Amino acid sequence: MENLQEYTIKVYSENHIGLLNRLTIIFTRRKINIESLTTSEYHIPGVHSFTIVVNTSESMVKKVVQQIEKLVDVLKAFYYQTDNIIYQEIALYKVPTSALTHTNEIEKLVRQYNARILEVTPDYTALEKTGHKEETQELLEKLKPFGILEFVRSGRVAITKPMKELAVHLQEKEDATNYTNHTNITVE
Repeated sequence: MENLQEYTIKVYSENHIGLLNRLTIIFTRRKINIESLTTSEYHIPGVHSFTIVVNTSESMVKKVVQQIEKLVDVLKAFYYQTDNIIYQEIALYKVPTSALTHTNEIEKLVRQYNARILEVTPDYTALEKTGHKEETQELLEKLKPFGILEFVRSGRVAITKPMKELAVHLQEKEDATNYTNHTNITVE
């Protein structure tokens, strides 16, 4: 049995209703849990990006990416190991303001973890930490003794390390389609 490993899958698509549902069905059918999922506009007009984090085997992630690419609205899909991407997550923490005013420990944690204070009210203080999941989780554990009122972490946002750009892949795909169309023309 292959080792399970963390993979980040990037899917580039047109923005059509129902695509997210069709994507998640692919993972569900293969019994792969999605650890995080983030979607946003891409810098190419009309293109959207999905960033999906999973723990699975390399052979399974290859199969999933191949199946994703067969979806009509998908332009291209890739998978990456962690060392091939630059990524971050954002975490928001809400702690009682009284914990902040009675001790300077939270202030020390904010500095130590390069977090930011977003809002201070009489009832709560909102903090923000950007980093990898392990870093945001570590700050959560340090804040728990002061009373966590609320905590939320985003999905991963990621860019690839220097590789071929999506626009190049799309041009290659278009060139291959044009070549296939021209070679299938019959002359009578």
